[in-house]
Amino acid sequence: MENIKAVCLSGDVPVKKGLKTMDATGQKVLFIVDKKERLQGVVTDGDIRRWILKGNSLEERIARIMNTRPHVLAENYDKEDAKSIMLNQGIECIPVLNARSEVVSAISWLDLFNNKFRKSRILGTPVVIMAGGEGTRLSPVTSYLPKSLMPIAGKPIIELIIERFVEYGCDDFHLSVNYKANILKAYFAELKHEYKVRYIQETKPLGTAGSLYLLRDKIASSFFVTNCDVLIEADYFDIMQFHAQNRNFITLVVSMKHYTIPYGICVIENGGLLKQIREKPEYDLLVNTGMYVLEKEAMQYIPRNRMYHITDLINACIKKGKKIGVYPVSEKSWLDMGNWQSLNEMSRLFAEK
Repeated sequence: MENIKAVCLSGDVPVKKGLKTMDATGQKVLFIVDKKERLQGVVTDGDIRRWILKGNSLEERIARIMNTRPHVLAENYDKEDAKSIMLNQGIECIPVLNARSEVVSAISWLDLFNNKFRKSRILGTPVVIMAGGEGTRLSPVTSYLPKSLMPIAGKPIIELIIERFVEYGCDDFHLSVNYKANILKAYFAELKHEYKVRYIQETKPLGTAGSLYLLRDKIASSFFVTNCDVLIEADYFDIMQFHAQNRNFITLVVSMKHYTIPYGICVIENGGLLKQIREKPEYDLLVNTGMYVLEKEAMQYIPRNRMYHITDLINACIKKGKKIGVYPVSEKSWLDMGNWQSLNEMSRLFAEK
């Protein structure tokens, strides 16, 4: 791991700083050290995710969520021992310590194994991509090009989305199409690819979930659903495992978003008396990204040939007592191109890779 010091934090910093550090470094693990740089514990993105899901504050000290008894390796470690720990314990990164218990490096899963070894375990999971919208926020380009073919760093966004799933062993894709569907079909007809692409042809706009009705007899397992204008940089295997282990009916992939209101907010009571004024308050919110995991039975709640959004489906399932869960990812893990500003930012991030 390059720049090991960048992921070494004091236990006194807030959880929020740990989350920002993960975003800035692109790492999924933090090493908590004392004033003498000695390892005190390890925090993973999963630890932060569980903390958030319990409704705990991001202002708490990160030491509260660290694993105080992590697996570690000495500087003269044996690679086979490291492999054994990772395989048996399901660990993706192990700190390497010197004789003074200082973190001098770290060994990751990718250092020891083929990247596809872990990801291929969700081979066969179907993916539905909602690609039928008009993309009006990206006009005038979308007046002649479907939103799903808008280029990001030289490739259409839909191809980048598919490639991300293919990395995790997915090869069965269903594209829900309507607006300028023939252009999208022509693109994939000429593109060389090893995965299967099938189309759900809407005869009229059916919203963000209505076309799933047409797949009721074609998908026989849990499956991913994603909008065609978002890319999630996360562990898709872990998302599916989280969904299954929690026995969710639907899982929403959500992003932690930090907002600062650039004004003083007035809190009033008793018909207009000022109770307090909060100067530029800050909020941490979980925002829906547009990516989901659904059980196949969820399609039974979708009406035939009617405008129906995924939010309608989620609310209907909640009323029926179905378990709806959320899987948080960091703010920088959610790449969105729904408008020109976010598309330009997404293009910039890909150009820097």
